Amino acid sequence: MDKAELAAFLRSRRERVTPAEAGLPAGRRRRTPGLRREEVAQLAYISTEYYARLEQSRAPHPSGEVLAGLARALRLSDAERNYLYQLAGVPVTPPGPSRVVRQSILDLIERLPTTVAIVLSATYEVIAWNPLAAALLDDFSKLSRSDRNLLRRTFLGPHSADGKVFGSSGDPAFAQHATNYLRATAARYPDDPEVQGLIADLLAGSPRFADFWQAHNVATEPTLCKTFDHPLVGPVTVNCDVLTLADRDQQLVLYTAAPGSPSEDALRLLSVIGTQELSPTADS
Repeated sequence: MDKAELAAFLRSRRERVTPAEAGLPAGRRRRTPGLRREEVAQLAYISTEYYARLEQSRAPHPSGEVLAGLARALRLSDAERNYLYQLAGVPVTPPGPSRVVRQSILDLIERLPTTVAIVLSATYEVIAWNPLAAALLDDFSKLSRSDRNLLRRTFLGPHSADGKVFGSSGDPAFAQHATNYLRATAARYPDDPEVQGLIADLLAGSPRFADFWQAHNVATEPTLCKTFDHPLVGPVTVNCDVLTLADRDQQLVLYTAAPGSPSEDALRLLSVIGTQELSPTADS
């Protein structure tokens, strides 16, 4: 383990990440660029004291779980993550599901004003969305990471930012599809604590999920049509198309209404609301 190089590498990566990129407020008295030590520790789910000792070349050998948390907190690329593991003398393990959305995808969904667009991580967490998605589905910017996860919302009693629950006639099919997808995700990331924690929470809190899970199905049948019951514009029926973003193990989900339909008119109305209040957003 190269403690000195590990300490220098961690400091350099910490100073590179802005609070905004990490989803944290900048504050008024930030004297150094990037994140504070305690912020990295919080994001990585380790103690501030232990992280400080890592940057001071005084910490004992970090575990693979600690390194995985640091890689996520510092938003490391695959090459940087591998280098971190090498410095620590720990065998490289598959990274957890990526939550960083390519800028080109964010630019794309911005150019789709009458299409509902969201990006899902491999655990079905909404990690990017455009204004129309916020207007039709929910203002995800006001929700915690846990509440942005569509599996949690489906099986554990979801609530929107304003306390409402937006229903969809496609929910039963979606529940089965998403469960099957999660089983395949678990096989790709067998040691990721967030994946395992999500599965444990769903098994403990939802008998319906447990029944689906015990079936051990991995084949997925996407839902091609959904109807959302919106409190302002009423039922909105949309076609659902899913594009795989293979390099990040993510999904781009697009909801569009049939041309000339009442649902298309409803989406156009919601797009006006969305562009007035919100801009395309990615979770950090």
